[in-house]
Amino acid sequence: MPFFTLNSNKGYTIKIINHSRLALLSASISAALLISACQPANEEAANENAAPATEEAIVTDTATNTATSPHANHDMAAMSTDTEHMSVTHKAYNDSMVKMHDAMMIGMNYNDPDAAFAQGMLGHHVGAVEMAEIQLKYGTDKEMRQLAQEIIDAQQSEIEQMQNWLASHPDAAEATPDTKAMQQAYADGMDAMHDEMMAGIADPKPDMAFARGMLSHHKGAVDMAEVELKYGKDTEMRELAQAVIDAQQAEIEQMQNWIAKNGG
Repeated sequence: MPFFTLNSNKGYTIKIINHSRLALLSASISAALLISACQPANEEAANENAAPATEEAIVTDTATNTATSPHANHDMAAMSTDTEHMSVTHKAYNDSMVKMHDAMMIGMNYNDPDAAFAQGMLGHHVGAVEMAEIQLKYGTDKEMRQLAQEIIDAQQSEIEQMQNWLASHPDAAEATPDTKAMQQAYADGMDAMHDEMMAGIADPKPDMAFARGMLSHHKGAVDMAEVELKYGKDTEMRELAQAVIDAQQAEIEQMQNWIAKNGG
């Protein structure tokens, strides 16, 4: 089931997130949640530089969502997923994804491609920083903890850059010739990112959950940057998009190698 549907006006609507429960429901990860429930409740590992928090199992309510599409021939059937025994790490990532996608949806509804990129990537970067902070709290692997800190350091400066740019570059009042195609490109990329991230953050090992979730997150950033390079015209935002691609491609390769080396 796609994560986004085309709105009858100009944007997209989130189909799966239930904000009252902060639960993201996807049929593709139901099995992953059940597997997570069977894992040990505590993660005990020492790190020479820090003492991360202890991973403990928590219980959350079962949530039921009804997903509907304005353009569908019929309403989508109600869905429910049992999220009992979701780990604190998994729930932290889950909650962060809810906030990130809400922020990114603001940008996806913009008319101007450059403003849409800046607003969407701003929400995306804030989400990356939150994910990195979760890794520093619960992760124990030295390499992944170092990567998390590097992500925080690099993306905080870009967050400030986009905030400053947006302050003087409001969205266009009317749709441009590229608006519809640009919005659809973002929706397609975010669909793919969402599915992969949900599978990644459900991993019962905190370090692997970070690596797999951030890998998909980075791929999503590259997809967004490529959309900006295709439709955007502002020199500063196009340069930022290329910088995002250059920086995150290297980190994508690093995480892919780490995952392969650690049995992911």
